[in-house]
Amino acid sequence: MKKVDRFIIWICSKFTRSDIEHIAHGLLDILANRNPEVKPKDDFKKKHPNYRNFFVDPEPPLTTNPQETSTPKLCWKNLLATLKKTVNQ
Repeated sequence: MKKVDRFIIWICSKFTRSDIEHIAHGLLDILANRNPEVKPKDDFKKKHPNYRNFFVDPEPPLTTNPQETSTPKLCWKNLLATLKKTVNQ
């Protein structure tokens, strides 16, 4: 038996018919958004735990390529000549 079914049986055993009708009208008002103070439990986050789990980076985006400014331009011919010198020594 589900929780809701047990809850309904409990309500029926504790309250009179007029009390249950009053409870039903109150619940219908909540579902129709006529009572803004009381909101039903929102289970969207439970059903979709990863929905919109994102954040904004604290650092601004890069405007220049950091590799271009920090690494010197290398010529393969110069590197080959340097390698040959070290191997021949």
